[in-house]
Amino acid sequence: MKVLIIEDDPKVSSYIKKGLKQEGHACHIADTGSDGLFLATTEKYDVIVVDRMLPELDGLTVLKTLRGAGNQTPILILSALGEVDDRVKGLKAGGDDYLVKPFAFQELIARLEVLNRRSTKATAETRLVVEDLEMDLLGRKVMRAGKTIELLAREFNLLEYLMRLKGQVVTRTMLLENIWDYHFDPQTNVIDVHISRLRSKIDKGFKKPLIRTIRGAGYIIDDYDNTA
Repeated sequence: MKVLIIEDDPKVSSYIKKGLKQEGHACHIADTGSDGLFLATTEKYDVIVVDRMLPELDGLTVLKTLRGAGNQTPILILSALGEVDDRVKGLKAGGDDYLVKPFAFQELIARLEVLNRRSTKATAETRLVVEDLEMDLLGRKVMRAGKTIELLAREFNLLEYLMRLKGQVVTRTMLLENIWDYHFDPQTNVIDVHISRLRSKIDKGFKKPLIRTIRGAGYIIDDYDNTA
């Protein structure tokens, strides 16, 4: 990925840049809104990270200007402003995702990869596979080891999201925002309940579990061999 970071805090921008480089990605840094807008309109980026509070031009103005000019580059808003109203304003201004400071780099890179994958996918996937688990997106059917598995609509969407991010840790926040459309934590066990139900259908009765809990981080679906 080629990423543009519009962030006036040098500690934050250097932290992100270092992490992205270690992951093999290229990035440019702009420390003012006007410089960020200039770079975003003169060079092509896969994803843009923009802070809300910026000198010269604030992040929302940068967003609105880019969208008004027809620039559809995926944009992740990174901000210390984390109230529901703040998130809603950012998303309505044209942001594709919103991450609140302080943040874990692991979650940031996962979100950026999701945004990049969505925008660069040339053809829509119709089939997802993890080990012997198969999902037919067109027919909305799920099978494991040749056995049909009946899922409710929410369970299907949850499994699809996990399978699209195969091998990556998916945080609770990512699930709340992408599956339940909550941009705040409702302080309920809704995710635990649905993951438990999904496991009972996907993993129960099969030799190898595919859905794992990563303590303190989230969930992952992969073909991890827990007998090794």
